[in-house]
Amino acid sequence: MHIGCPKEIKPQEFRVGMTPSAAYEAVKAGHTVTIETNAGAGAGFSDADYVAVGAKIAGTAKEVFAAADMIVKVKEPQAVERKMLREGQILFTYLHLAPDPEQTKDLLASGATCIAYETVTDDRGGLPLLAPMSEVAGRLAPQVGAWTLQKANGGRGVLLGGVPGVSPAKVLVIGGGVVGTHAAKIAAGMGADVTVLDRSIPRLRYLDDVFGGTFKNAYASAANTIELARQADMIIGAVLIPGAAAPKLISKAQLKELKPGAALVDVAIDQGGCFETSRATTHQDPIYDVDGIMHYCVANMPGAVARTSTIALGNATMPFMMALANKGWKQACADDKHLLNGLNVHAGKLTYAAVGEALGLPTVAAASVL
Repeated sequence: MHIGCPKEIKPQEFRVGMTPSAAYEAVKAGHTVTIETNAGAGAGFSDADYVAVGAKIAGTAKEVFAAADMIVKVKEPQAVERKMLREGQILFTYLHLAPDPEQTKDLLASGATCIAYETVTDDRGGLPLLAPMSEVAGRLAPQVGAWTLQKANGGRGVLLGGVPGVSPAKVLVIGGGVVGTHAAKIAAGMGADVTVLDRSIPRLRYLDDVFGGTFKNAYASAANTIELARQADMIIGAVLIPGAAAPKLISKAQLKELKPGAALVDVAIDQGGCFETSRATTHQDPIYDVDGIMHYCVANMPGAVARTSTIALGNATMPFMMALANKGWKQACADDKHLLNGLNVHAGKLTYAAVGEALGLPTVAAASVL
């Protein structure tokens, strides 16, 4: 199979879909790999690194899309990239279709087979291709939230860890999954007073058993959520429903109940965000003010630490990429129900129910297109 990896074009996105290690594995297995020139530069990988493992270098994304049977990326294809997809081509990347009707429309029209990293599953009920980026985003969230809280950025002017004689900041993390757990660990490590909310009693029990006094936890009822939000200096939104639009946990009307200058960090923004007032921002212009509450809603947070993120993502995606290349998408998905769960679009049909529900579009079962 011919595997292509274009340079990411989303603003301030420095990750790359294939590491030289992944390219080496593919070439060693007899596949052809074409990388767009400078695609890996933002993550610290040169064209020479790819050439050294047997990959070819193309001058433009157009050349990569035209030659490849499978496109491997990081972020969802932008409008100009979607126009280059063709019938029968495989697209393997993050898609986040539920809040994105335009992308969904274009992918359906392309006739391509589109497999989303974020809906591939595992035997433990996890999301193995989302987890490494969730870990990165979770660990970044308190850092960027601390920056947002600085007075010069419009925040409350509160230091996360406080100082002797001055109380630390109160941090509320909504969601106790991968993002929330990593966010809570880092925020607590920075000295903040941290509470994690979740609706799963077994998950709360796990967090209590493992982290004990490191941070507190509470049940995520509507009443608990707003009560703790009123006390918080920083609120990290870390709620995920796989493939579906994120639930809105704090309304615009409730912003007036929060502390002036509080920071909202919405890690769920790729899925539409979990605050009603969230809208996607970029690393170039990351924060905005609504009713005196500062919002940080960067849609590709892990892109800020591109080398760490690229290597972590590459480690997770490589086995699935190799299965798709070695077997073809139909056999690979037939052999692995978890990879089949990643199938969102095929030949003009939407194959992921949660996306169809979010966008009001008809869907077919993924297994029906095999």
